[in-house]
Amino acid sequence: MNIPVEYFLVLSTLLFFIGVFGFIVRKNLIGILMSIELVLNAVNINFVVFNRFLYPDKLEGFIYGLFVIIVAAAETAVAIAIIINVYRNMKNIDVNSIKELKN
Repeated sequence: MNIPVEYFLVLSTLLFFIGVFGFIVRKNLIGILMSIELVLNAVNINFVVFNRFLYPDKLEGFIYGLFVIIVAAAETAVAIAIIINVYRNMKNIDVNSIKELKN
């Protein structure tokens, strides 16, 4: 059973725009981090889908997808460490309270 490529592209587009909307609207750092992860997952879906439908015998899209997963894991680890340090200092993880750190 083959699923048309358009279904995957619609799913990827929805994930991407939900992630961008969440990144713009959220005031909580954890919510912003989750939105960035949604955007990266949309990119992964595109890599794998285009590889599967354009070059079914090659694995470049899967390798790129794996690379994006590794980068996302590293980004998440660093972001959570920063969020923990901000919470220890400010007892709050809202974006508006971080603006106070500039002074």
